[in-house]
This record gives sequence, structure tokens and C-alpha cells, in this order.
Amino acid sequence: MNEEQTTLLGTVASVVYQNEENGYAVLRVVTDEGELVTVVGCVPCAAPGESIAATGAYVTHPQHGEQFSAAEVERRLPETESAILDYLSSGVIRGVGPATAQKLVERFGADTLEVLENAPEELRRLKGFTDKRAREIAESFREQMGLRRLTEFLTRFELPAALAVPLFRRFGAGAMEALRRDPYLLAGEPFNVDFGAADEIALSLGGSVSPSCRCEAGLLFELGHNEQNGGHVFLPREKLLAATAQLLDTPADELEKSLDDLIAAGRVAQEDVAGVTACYLARCAEAERYVAARLRAMLSDTPDRLRGAERVIDEIEREQGIEYAPLQRRAVELAAERELLLLTGGPGTGKTTSVRAILTLFERMGLDVRLAAPTGRAAKRMSEVCGRDAQTIHRMLGMSWDERTGQVKFQKNEKDPLHADAVIVDETSMVDLALMRAFLAALRPGSRLVLVGDPDQLPSVGAGSVFSDLIRSKRVETVALTEVFRQAQRSAIIRNAHAVNEGRAPELSNSAAGDFFFLPRRDPARLVDTVVELCKTRLPDKMGIAPADIQVLSPTRKGATGTAALNRALQAALNPPAPDKRERAFGDFVFREGDRVMQTRNDYDVVWERADGTAGTGVFNGDVGRILSIDPGGELLTLAFDDRVAAYTADMLAELDMAYAMTVHKAQGSEYRGVVFVSAPCAPALEVRGVLYTAITRARELLVAVGDDATLRRMAENDRRQRRYSALRWRLTQDG
Repeated sequence: MNEEQTTLLGTVASVVYQNEENGYAVLRVVTDEGELVTVVGCVPCAAPGESIAATGAYVTHPQHGEQFSAAEVERRLPETESAILDYLSSGVIRGVGPATAQKLVERFGADTLEVLENAPEELRRLKGFTDKRAREIAESFREQMGLRRLTEFLTRFELPAALAVPLFRRFGAGAMEALRRDPYLLAGEPFNVDFGAADEIALSLGGSVSPSCRCEAGLLFELGHNEQNGGHVFLPREKLLAATAQLLDTPADELEKSLDDLIAAGRVAQEDVAGVTACYLARCAEAERYVAARLRAMLSDTPDRLRGAERVIDEIEREQGIEYAPLQRRAVELAAERELLLLTGGPGTGKTTSVRAILTLFERMGLDVRLAAPTGRAAKRMSEVCGRDAQTIHRMLGMSWDERTGQVKFQKNEKDPLHADAVIVDETSMVDLALMRAFLAALRPGSRLVLVGDPDQLPSVGAGSVFSDLIRSKRVETVALTEVFRQAQRSAIIRNAHAVNEGRAPELSNSAAGDFFFLPRRDPARLVDTVVELCKTRLPDKMGIAPADIQVLSPTRKGATGTAALNRALQAALNPPAPDKRERAFGDFVFREGDRVMQTRNDYDVVWERADGTAGTGVFNGDVGRILSIDPGGELLTLAFDDRVAAYTADMLAELDMAYAMTVHKAQGSEYRGVVFVSAPCAPALEVRGVLYTAITRARELLVAVGDDATLRRMAENDRRQRRYSALRWRLTQDG
């Protein structure tokens, strides 16, 4: 690949492909030198006849040879009559086809586009043009011009041109005006542009953006940034002011009025909680209050008790051929008595057996039971161990994406609740505050709820510490399974998981009959080579675990032993180039048929289909799939996510990462036959007990740690957990 930046000047001859959602296009361009070149990049509403100046680099496509990948594109409307005719004939303007284009150009010549934008009443002089038709054509053209100018404005500040499409979708023809009035809207949801970039735009506009607007935007940005990156539901007022003062380089006392104005306007909620003056984004405050209120209502409710519960539990034991341990039996008994129950425990403590028993009990009670988990992989595992269908919480609630608000919305809510008498949710430690709020809103009053999880695993990616807060409140009936069963004690994986959880380094004896091994490799290059060898030959040949059933985990993405470097090495070894494998270069990756890939952000619009013909939408952050095929043009890829098959256009590859190796955080809620864990030095914030414990508990049959034993010791000893500002625990203890 030749990455030398250059500028290409030419005229669009044809549009091969255009994604209306994000503006990505594949164009045939005739350069000023007369050469025909394929140009790929973000060019919203591209059409033949317009002139472009594209800055980027020539790249080599596996099937189509040389293409020009444009990072920036400057566009000029066509000026000659023939170019204007090509432009209008392309259908880029609603209501204008080749015949209408011919009529317009014959009448107005080189001034046609000027007439469309500034003098649409002139169209009424043409035969067959009513006032309504003239108005609709002019409106469509103005929309195109608005989108083009918005794109040019964004690229002037080195912001992605693809941002213009969601901006225009939100604000319509007034998008440019809205952006000039308040550039800081870019720093909020759903655009999430770096605050510094929005600030640069505001400063470039001179005095048109008021200082108070900047202060308010900075305060809102800090709350949103800490929610998304620190998991904080709120910030103490003094910390919010101090952080924003540093962001804006403004004295904290000058921000006081702006914060009070936001509170008065209802955009920020301020409340004294547990002795702290807490400042929330309004939706976060509402979510926390709602969750606390619903849970308190469940705690005060008394469901119908099962008569003869002891006898029924005895019957279930006999049918399943086991005798429950005292705490397991206690969990089943409480499920019959309580509307809300927490069930916790580490590996080997019998959580799965308890869940199966509770499920059977509920069914004997004649209850309509639903099983759910926060991720697709966790739901699949729950289905396998329970022998019943389990869904992701998102799918159960009928999740979709509201393009107008840029927010997730759910079909199931108070007005249309779930048809379930009881719900059992696994991996609850992964459920954040926003998802718990949506779930409880859809739970029918009186429904039973059992929340299952391991509180020692890493917390949810989203804001809040819901499961931990519920346990620590001591208001919710909780059964904590602590006994490791004798059969489980034979597993070094389980013994080491509990050792790490108690602050002790894992046992590294490498018993031939064991399932936990350590290979010392301190040199990064040798470590990566060993990981590749384990996945390619040693574990498949000696342990009978196929490469597809092995997951490489690392605490970090960065560095010589991070997931980025590991994925490059593993792809080269496990799925090398071949004449019968199509490829698609994109960014730093070459995606190849057969590659294991992972979705890196929620995309609510991806359409998928199952073999039985059922279809749906949505692929989520952390979902792992495989590239089944790439079309000969390289513009359409077919991916399989478990039993769902989805089509991705080439521009959607920005949402994918290689998944031969992934970070421990991304592996939450999953279980693999074999895990290779990289224990190399990394950032201190990642060398913590929770990361190591979560990594070990992802392995079902085999775990091989490769790297530095000192790193393993440091991680086991370091129980430092980042504090998350959340008041759910406090709210649950209040009487009101």
C-alpha cells in the first residue's frame, strides 16, 4: 500500500455506490489529466458532473487493483451546461429525472442551479410545472446544498464528513444555523465529538457564541464524559466545577451561575445524597430515582407463596438426581417466597444448578418464566445450561434506535409490559443503570425477579454499579454461594480464581493433569510467538481444542503484547492470504474471508436474519462474528454472529475489530473452552485483581497464562477498584 498523501482533481463520471446513512461513496472520477480513477470516501449526495478535489492516498484493492482512498473531499457544483445536465439527470434531486433535467437546462442553461436555489418561482414558467412541483424541487435542491455546506464546514475543522448526515437528520435544513448558534452541541449525544474540536469551532466564530453557552456546554460535557468513561452516575458539585474549570481554563467561581442556570432549566439535577451535593445529567437522575423506587416497591410487595414448597423442591431434587447444598436449597426456597432475589457466587459454587432449580420451581408454580442476560454470548450460554431459550435484555425489550433523538428506545415499557410472571437475569454485574431502568419499566408489577451474578467480576461498561449497590444495600434478600464443590475443587482454574479473589497469586505448578498452565515469556516478541504457536498447533494437537474455541485475552489493547499486535500475528497464522479468500483493506486492517471479528459499537440499524427466516436489527458492542464472504467488488461483506447472518457495506468496517485476541473487558459475560491469557506488564490501572479474576473465570476447560509471573502476583495483590459515583445504594436505604 502506498500511503503517500496527494490531491486528485477531477469530475465525477458516475456513482457506483452511495450509503445514505453516512455518506460513504464509491465514485468513478475522470481526472483533469483524463484518467479514470475509482475514488472511495465520504462524499454525501455525490452525483455525476460535480468537480472534486480529493486529498488522500492510492491503495491497492485485492480484487479491483488501485483505488484512491479520500480522507478529505472539496466539491464544486458543475458549471457547464453538459455537466449540469449530467448532475441533474442522475436523480440526486427528488422529482428531477433525465427528461426534466433536459427541460431545465434548455431553459436556464448555465444558470440552472442558481435558479433552483434562489429563484424557484422561475420554474413555474415551464410547461407542466405547478407551484407545488416547483417548490418541492427547489426544497430538495436546497437540502442537498445544505448538506454539502455542512460537510464542507466540518471538514474545514478536520471533523469527519460522515458527521454531516446525522446532523442533517437531526436538524434538517437548519443544521448549519444550529451549529453556528451552538457548536458545542457536537460534544453532546449522539455526536460525541471531542470538546476541544467544538471549542475550536466556537472560537473561530468570534463573538457569535456567548460565554455562558461555552460554560454550560463544558459542564454538560464533563458530566457526559465521566458517565461514559468513568461509569459515574453523578459528580459532586465541587468536583464538577473544578474539572470544568480545568477544561475551559476558567475560574471555578465563574461557572457557578452557569451550573445554577442548567439546574433551573432542568438539564442538570442537583440533590443532596449521602452528605454529597450531587450533580446529575437529568436523565441519569431520573433513571436512578426510578430504579430505586421500583426496587423498593418490589421489596414491599408480598407475592403469592407456593403451598408445599418443601415437597416440590424435594421432587425436583429427585428428578435432577442431586441433593442441594444448604445455601442452594435456601436460594430455591427464597425464590418461592420473595418477589426480588439476588443470587451470587464465584466459579464452582453451584450457581448454575441453583438457577436450574429456581427455573423448574417457577414452572411448577405455573409461572411464565423468561431468561435473559446482558449480552448475546451470555444469553447463549444461559440457554445451553438451562435448556430453555434465553434472550438478551435488549432483544427482550424490543430495542430500536430513535434517529430523531439519537437515543435507544424500547418497545416494552409500562404501557406495554413483558408478558412474564418471572424473569431470571444472569451476569447482572454487566447491567448498567440505564439498562436496568428500561428493564424494570417493562417488568409487570408483581412479577418475580431473580438477579444472578458474580460481584467480583469487572463492573458494567456503562454508568453505575447496580448489582454491587443492591448487594451492599443489604435491603435485598441475597444468597451468596461460597462453598466450592468437591468436583470443582479438582479444577486448578477454579482454585486459582478463588485464590486470586482472596488476594493470593495463582498456583503455577503446571501439573500434567491440570487445566491451568503458565509459560514464562518475558521477551515481547517471544511471548507473541508462543501465543501464536499455542493457538495454531499446541492446543489443537495436544489438548484437542480447535483454534475457533480458543480466545486470547490481554488486559490492554496497546503495546507489543496488546490485542492490536496479537491480532495481526494471529490473523497471519490462523487465516493467512489465499487465492480463494477475498479480502478488503480498511484502515490498519485487511479483512479476509474467515476472519474472526468483533463489533466495537452498538449499531441498531444492522439487519440480520436467521436460517429459519426470522429477522431483526441490531448488532452490539462486543458481539463476535466471522466473515463468511466478501463480494467481488469488495463493497459488501456477509458476517455470521452465532445464528444471525448480517450484511455489512464496506464503510461499516469502521465498526469492526479483529477478535482473535480481545481485552478482558470485552470478554465479560463469555466463556470459552480454552483461554490464553497474556500476563505482560501494562498500565497500572489494568494490573488489578478484577481483571485477572475475570480473565481466569472466562475459561471452561483450559487456561494458559503466558508472560511474567511477577505481573500475575501484582494483579492478584492489587484490589484497587475505581470508585463510581452512584447513589442507588443510598436511595435503597431511604424510607421515602
